[in-house]
Amino acid sequence: MPTKRTATVLRRLAAALALLTAAPALAQPAAGTEGDFVLRQFRFTDGSVLPELRIHYTTLGRPRRDAAGEVRNAVLILHGTTGSGRNFLGPAFAGELFGPGQPLDTAAHYVILPDGIGTGKSSKPSDGLRARFPRYGYEDMVTAQYRLVTEGLRVNHLLLVMGTSMGGMQTWMWGERYPDFMDGLVPLASVPTQIAGRNRMMRKMISDAIRSDPDWRGGDYTAPPRGLYGALEMLFMMTSSPLTLQRAAPTRDSADAYISSWMRARMAATDANDFLYQFEASRDYDPSPRLERIRAPVLAINSADDLVNPPELGLMERLMPRVRDGRYVLIPTGERTRGHGTHSLPALWKEHLVELLRRIRSAKQQASRGDAETQRESFSSFPLCLCASV
Repeated sequence: MPTKRTATVLRRLAAALALLTAAPALAQPAAGTEGDFVLRQFRFTDGSVLPELRIHYTTLGRPRRDAAGEVRNAVLILHGTTGSGRNFLGPAFAGELFGPGQPLDTAAHYVILPDGIGTGKSSKPSDGLRARFPRYGYEDMVTAQYRLVTEGLRVNHLLLVMGTSMGGMQTWMWGERYPDFMDGLVPLASVPTQIAGRNRMMRKMISDAIRSDPDWRGGDYTAPPRGLYGALEMLFMMTSSPLTLQRAAPTRDSADAYISSWMRARMAATDANDFLYQFEASRDYDPSPRLERIRAPVLAINSADDLVNPPELGLMERLMPRVRDGRYVLIPTGERTRGHGTHSLPALWKEHLVELLRRIRSAKQQASRGDAETQRESFSSFPLCLCASV
């Protein structure tokens, strides 16, 4: 049985654990307007067609149009692999960005938080099709997001596209596919190149753990397959932070109790087919050949203790010079970073978001004065920021 001290430690770190794993069940959402947009006869990139694809979303604030009818204040925020749009409504994120006087104050901004295909309340395998659900990829997810924004919400321009982890990768894709549709891009915890090396290996281990389990039965299981347990263990390692976990579980018994509690909660809340599809969707991701197509200013933010995107690979330093107006911020490991989950702690990086918004507004003011030659204050002279330790 866990000691009283261990139980106290576990309670105090529950909120931090939710940030590490982006588990929808652990979020503490604030107010927002929810809705569903249904796309009829949606054709996936593999040629399969779903008669009805439901994209669930949450919005905050309201759109504001200029004299020409263009929306000027819409912000699209895209979640990570196992999350949902409502993960962003918890106090650690919304409390830093959406409140009065904050960078994305919803009194002045129209915030759009979609659930990606296969996640949250959007259409997913566990709705009934199981492994007969179309094998969607990131290309399909971005297409559905664009149609939600333009057809469902009637938004014809975005101030920002911002995303965490998977959402960060899809932010890069938005910049390439729709280069004139947004004023700025903020990809967090991501790298704009094909997933390879250890990152790809970890994802393959997750997939193989489920698909190779006889209890999976081609997706038609009657109870959670045992392979899901191993897949969730890999997720835990991908998204965790050594410093955080050492503080949370400084003894052998507290460490055992911590991981046992986490695994029980995730096993109870996770569908194996949904989880499998979510990780396999990254197979078509590779924006690296088209980085020169991105026109909007890019603020790319990673953290040094991110096991998924380790900075020692040097990928960002090699790729960012190909982005015409880009800045790369690397947050050093510190007492407040949370590994991969640092992407959902804007208290550690929002000062850079504020600077990007200032530059965007300055560019708009210059453009309104007809100063076409100086429409943007380039980030090119600030290619790398090693922020003060936090």
